[in-house]
Amino acid sequence: QVQLVESGGGSVQVGGSLRLSCAASGYTYGHYCLGWFRQAPGKEREGIATISSDGTTNYTDSVKGRFTISRDNAKNTLYLQMNSLKPEDTAMYYCAAAAHWYGLSLNKFQYTYWGQGTQVTVSS
Repeated sequence: QVQLVESGGGSVQVGGSLRLSCAASGYTYGHYCLGWFRQAPGKEREGIATISSDGTTNYTDSVKGRFTISRDNAKNTLYLQMNSLKPEDTAMYYCAAAAHWYGLSLNKFQYTYWGQGTQVTVSS
């Protein structure tokens, strides 16, 4: 049974930083893409960063240069380093794992396994 558990969310002021972690178990960790998604109240869940098994990454434009996705295959853990946070980054953040290779997709429908989410709140 695949389990993804996020941690590291919290409240931070504008310009601050947070590091999210996602611990994976029961998953063939190294094979397919892992991604971070977020969902703000009243909005669709959006893909913001993804990483392949060889460490290649893809980001949505709104987080490029501020967020960094990484993975530690030995620890079965996915990370999201978030710097220069803005109020519009406030959302529930989810990690997700693909069950097939779809490229470096940010499409939520191409991810099979999801964590429960961790809240990030950025205040001015």
